[in-house]
Amino acid sequence: MSSPAGTPLAVSYLEVTANAVGQRLDNYLLNQLKGAPKTLVYRIIRKGEVRINKKRAKADTRLNLGDSIRVPPIRLAEKASQTPVGKSLRELLLGEALLFENEEIMVFNKPAGLAVHGGSGVRIGLIEALRQVRPELTALELVHRLDKDTSGCILLAKSRQALNFLQDQLREKSMGKYYQAWVLGDWPSNLQEINAPIDRASSPSGERRMKVAEHLEGKASLTRFKIIKKQQGLTLIEAEPVTGRTHQIRIHATSAGFPLIGDPKYGKDTINEHFRRAGIPRMFLHARRLEFLDPVTQQRLSIEAPLEESWQKVEQVKVGKL
Repeated sequence: MSSPAGTPLAVSYLEVTANAVGQRLDNYLLNQLKGAPKTLVYRIIRKGEVRINKKRAKADTRLNLGDSIRVPPIRLAEKASQTPVGKSLRELLLGEALLFENEEIMVFNKPAGLAVHGGSGVRIGLIEALRQVRPELTALELVHRLDKDTSGCILLAKSRQALNFLQDQLREKSMGKYYQAWVLGDWPSNLQEINAPIDRASSPSGERRMKVAEHLEGKASLTRFKIIKKQQGLTLIEAEPVTGRTHQIRIHATSAGFPLIGDPKYGKDTINEHFRRAGIPRMFLHARRLEFLDPVTQQRLSIEAPLEESWQKVEQVKVGKL
């Protein structure tokens, strides 16, 4: 589908395997054509340049086993998967970061600072790195996302069937996701949930930012909170996002007056700088536990990701009136 500069591009054909049966055409192509902009994928479908078994197809056409998909000549950007995985990341993914694995799923303890996928200036993410170090997993996909600066449990599926089974649980809100976060301030014991819609916020720099929407605009968003412990001027909380909006925990906590320590978008600059000088520059949001039905056994699993040493160091930093 892509070729070196000066080499003519050619039509290519993709054959649908068992792992893609039932998938929409647009989602299939977005997965296959890494580096292709969404606008390009939808344009070639709309113009009839993509054919299934020699016939025009719509973006929402469901695929069948053995379908032959014609893809027109297009030039793709360099794939993130072509960036080699460094030794330290390879050892991490093959070692202590792997929390659980069976025939259909994997759960990792993602480190803060590692994006879950490449793009937007990120040369390689977790999913591309795993596809390199575990090349036998030909259908590996992310079940959900974590922000680059968030650490903790990330769930991946090894087949299309497992992916659908797990994402159904997300849609039905039967998958439990529990986070821990250090926030600035004395979190009140009666603040046990925040039910406030979230919408995009305008940003002069063009970066992705969200906000609590006014007048009930935006998408409905609910987060439940518990206090774990308090430390002079700080509170360690558990957050359960019932809905899965972008930056939901960070937005809801900040809107209540309790920004996360180290949050580069919504946090307090003075407190973030104070912790950077103390040698702990990360954002303190960690996906501590996942609870879901295992697609293999149909039993409910509870998988927990241990905290980094930096979480204990927070208690040693004097905050004062920052």
